[in-house]
Formats: sequence, C-alpha cells, structure tokens
Amino acid sequence: MSFESDLRKSAGFISREHLALWLDQIAEQMLLIAPRDVDGFILYRKANGAVDIVWEYTRPVMPIKDALFPPTERLFSIDKCHQEVRLIETEPPPEQVLFGVRPCDAHGLQALDALFLTTDPVDTYYARRREKSTLIGLACNEMGPSCFCTSMGSAPDDPRYVDILLEEVRGGYLVEIVTTKGATLLNRVPMITQPFTGVRNKKDWSSNPIYDYPPLDTWQTGFDDPFWKATSERCLSCRACAYVCPTCRCFDVRDEPLPGEGETKHYERIRCWDSCTGEAYRRIAGGHNPRPEKEQRLRNRFYCKFYYFPMQYGPAACTGCGRCIDICPAGVDITEVLQYMANAISLEVTQPVKGSER
Repeated sequence: MSFESDLRKSAGFISREHLALWLDQIAEQMLLIAPRDVDGFILYRKANGAVDIVWEYTRPVMPIKDALFPPTERLFSIDKCHQEVRLIETEPPPEQVLFGVRPCDAHGLQALDALFLTTDPVDTYYARRREKSTLIGLACNEMGPSCFCTSMGSAPDDPRYVDILLEEVRGGYLVEIVTTKGATLLNRVPMITQPFTGVRNKKDWSSNPIYDYPPLDTWQTGFDDPFWKATSERCLSCRACAYVCPTCRCFDVRDEPLPGEGETKHYERIRCWDSCTGEAYRRIAGGHNPRPEKEQRLRNRFYCKFYYFPMQYGPAACTGCGRCIDICPAGVDITEVLQYMANAISLEVTQPVKGSER
C-alpha cells in the first residue's frame, strides 16, 4: 500500500447502527480485528461482531503491529527422523480487516513497511499479512496527555496511512475512502450511507505542544553527551517501551523442541520480539557484548529512532503515540529526551570554535 493517498473521496455519512451491521457482515466473511476490553485493558483483538467492540477509547494499550508482526510467530516446523529432515511451512494468514485503527498506529506501519517490504530482502511473513490486511482508521476526537503525533508530522485525524477513515460526528461517522484497497472492501461489503447534511467541526491541532528534535546531520554531536548516563540511571532495561511501540521491530529467531513420540523429533522455528535496551541484545558468540553499559543501550534506542533508521530507511521510527511515556515505570520521557537533545545540540552548534575569536 502506498502511503500517498491514491484515492480520496467521501462516501458520506453512516449511523452507528448501520456501521455495527456492516462490521457484523465483515466478521462473517473474514477476520475482524478491533479494539476490545480485555480484563480492563483496551487491546486490538479478534471480534466476532460489533457487540465485542469498544467504541469510546483514547488508544489501545498495544499497537496494531501485533496483527501484522506478532509478538511470537511460528515461521515453520521441522520434523527430523535419523538423517531425514522435513520442513513444514506455516499456513498462510487469513484475510483480515483491522478496524478502529488510530492514525498514530497506522503511521507506525510506514516504518515497518520501509524495513520489511521496500528494502531487500522482503520479509515474506510480514508481506503476506500486510497484503491481506485492510485498515479502517478511526480519527481521534482529542489528543491524550502523552500524545505528540503532531510533532511527528501527523495528526489525530490523519488519513494518509489507512484505507478507510471514519470521523465521529453527531449521530454517526463520516466515511472517507482513502485507497483502492478501501474501495474494494466497500464494493465487496457495501455500507449503508447517506449524504452528510450536518456541520463538520474541523479541529485545529496547532494549539497542542510541538516538540522539536535535531535534524539528521546534527545527531552525531550529542553522541557522547553525559545526558545519556544520567538518564540511564533511571532506566530499568525492562524493554516495556519497545513492546508497546508501533515501530520497534527487533526480533530473535530460535528453534524450540515440541513434544512427540517415536523416533521422529519435532521442532518449531519461532520469531519473537526483542529490544535493543535488553542487556543480552547485542551479546554474540563467545560472550562479547559491544553494548555492555545501560547508557549505551538507552542511547541506541533514541539514535535508532531518530538517526540510524531514518538514515537507512527514510521515515523516523516514532509516531508520537506516547505509549512509551505512559508505560515507563522509571519516568523516562521521550519528549524530554528530544527537547534536551535539540537544545544541547543547538548550543553545541552555536558555540564559537576554540581559537576563532581573536
């Protein structure tokens, strides 16, 4: 899917009741993933129909990337009997509709696509799920206390990264078809819509705080700043920030034995999420660890998001969703890090070079 909208037109207005009926039809024909209440937490999960869906929420605890890049994923199975080895491919994923996707979560797929789709080698497992997924976005009515998506070039009602965007108005939702994939879904499962005759109050998001961060060519200046050591003293290396992030995509691959009888041994090769803030993340054979210190790992997290990844793949690996701020037990705030680095590098750049004054 292109992130430049290839089709932008309004499909009119749909009431909440008709939208619920449409979602019920979707759930009958394909896998429906939507925000659900799971033991008091809002998560994107399989929904059997509209009755399962939570409609009033800021954003789910976990990003939508779970549906495309699962926390644990079986790549294939292995059967070994003496010298004979047989590989069994995992069944292809089903067609799925991802409903209620917040724009910041859809924006995060831009980074995953840049790595897994547009850069060789293409990740087959991600590509298959991405191709079979249609994103129905739900614009935010307001920005949460920790949200800063407007600082990352997006907005709570940004339609660019979804296939269909819904915007809540009195009595229902405005429907905007964004891509041909969205139009295809509506042709397959038509909506009952009508012309919108009400008043649409276009929101002005410019009053929300905008956080600056240094341009790419200045990040090297702050590499040895003592700020990283001071901030790392709070960090617990728990990796929670990476697991709730819409763009973090590091993983580990390993073979696990499966129970079985007889001479044939069974194994599965699985891919699991990993995080660069973990102590063992960079450890290699022989026990050497190129990043043994916590300050090095914390620094790498932010440099990866705002320097390394954009240099290699294009987009910044942050959408401004604010989940890492909310989840961190030690109070490490990504917006404070960005502001500090912007100010520190600005001062460094404007300092006169020694010997330049006479």
